[in-house]
Amino acid sequence: LPPAFIDVSSTEIFRDEDIDYAQRIWQTGGVAELHVWPGGFHAFTVIEPNSKLSQHAIAASANWYRRLLAFTSK
Repeated sequence: LPPAFIDVSSTEIFRDEDIDYAQRIWQTGGVAELHVWPGGFHAFTVIEPNSKLSQHAIAASANWYRRLLAFTSK
């Protein structure tokens, strides 16, 4: 599998499935970055993009993409 970025709010209905997905990737030797955002809700980065939590989540995603693109461009 390609590297995966998985982020989920702590209140998401499929939170446990997302965590399980990351764990399965790790168990098979794959690369995954998992973030569980406490207090978030579904689509919180879209609905409340200026909140501190959203800003942290957006920054985490952007940083992951930067690292991924820097690695693959070498």
